[in-house]
Amino acid sequence: MKITGAVLETSGATRPYSGSRPISICEVELAEPGPQEVLIKIEAAGVCHSDLSVVNGDRPRPLPMLLGHEAAGLVVALGSEVTDLAVGQRVVTVFLPRCGHCANCRTNGKLPCSAGTESNGAGSLLGGTQALSRDGDTVWHHVGVSGFATHAVLHRNSLVAVGHDVPPAVAAVLGCAVLTGGGAVINAGKPQSGDTIAVVGLGGVGMAALLVAAAIAPAGDEPASIIAVDANPDKFPLALELGATQVHTPADIEALGLRADVVIEAAGHPRAFETAVRITAPGGTTVTVGLPAPGALASIDPLGMTAEARTIIGSYLGSAVPAHDIPKYEQLWRDGRLPVERLTSSVIPLEQINEAMDALSDGQAIRQIITFD
Repeated sequence: MKITGAVLETSGATRPYSGSRPISICEVELAEPGPQEVLIKIEAAGVCHSDLSVVNGDRPRPLPMLLGHEAAGLVVALGSEVTDLAVGQRVVTVFLPRCGHCANCRTNGKLPCSAGTESNGAGSLLGGTQALSRDGDTVWHHVGVSGFATHAVLHRNSLVAVGHDVPPAVAAVLGCAVLTGGGAVINAGKPQSGDTIAVVGLGGVGMAALLVAAAIAPAGDEPASIIAVDANPDKFPLALELGATQVHTPADIEALGLRADVVIEAAGHPRAFETAVRITAPGGTTVTVGLPAPGALASIDPLGMTAEARTIIGSYLGSAVPAHDIPKYEQLWRDGRLPVERLTSSVIPLEQINEAMDALSDGQAIRQIITFD
């Protein structure tokens, strides 16, 4: 079938992308779903730094590639071996499919699936299949999703079903920003009652981490201490609305000598990582979920790590098993404890995708949501 999608033609283009326009909106051929695959109609997709990292060249991928990995849609058709989904069901896309059989899958989310990682790097669906082409040539899949399009074919393991009461824009963000930021707090950081939590970097993932930290905070007379840290003070009002009890720039928090028991680094920059490590309290845990450019280096004080018995943990996709974790966030949203809608900074058409990458690169957006008629 013919679909319309946002195809990255070249990476590392000159900014602004609104001028160089490395992403074209074009017609692409989408194959029928294979036995273990599902055809979905995309309803909403979020624009994430992981998309930008392919556009700016930080994450080299085969080109041309149909971008987008944070999306939600409706099931249109099922492969012959898919028996646990139904046509018309709303689903959330997951950018790291899990085969369920490899040694990494047996770590309960700590390590990314080996087969899923391999297929993502190759620009294919799980299992090595391809469903996209243009004029007879392959158009590569973005991390098994390619959600910046009217329709997509995905492996069954790249989808998690949600209720129809979950709006598409909310459902989409559950699959990346909330799964990654929330999982960094719950699965990797594992804060205990009374712990102070800090989030360094207030993009979509960092703001989602704030939301989840506030949602799991125990009720009581004294509010949980949640510190939001970003170099851009314009983000502070929203951070306070989402649950932060304090907001600081990196320089200010270090000058004040404030430290936290669990620190989430969500900026993807070496200096942010260094800040996160320095403000981690004795006995505390630094969780890094940001994805810096390959080869980027950070400097830390190993003596401080040893003398203060601190821990650094890497967390990819929130150390999550999406099929188990997404329903938990879905219920928190349904209970009114996780206002994911607040993460939406703007709603845009697919045709504005190049401009959306500029806004993201300039730090002007939390989550821009692409909607489809």
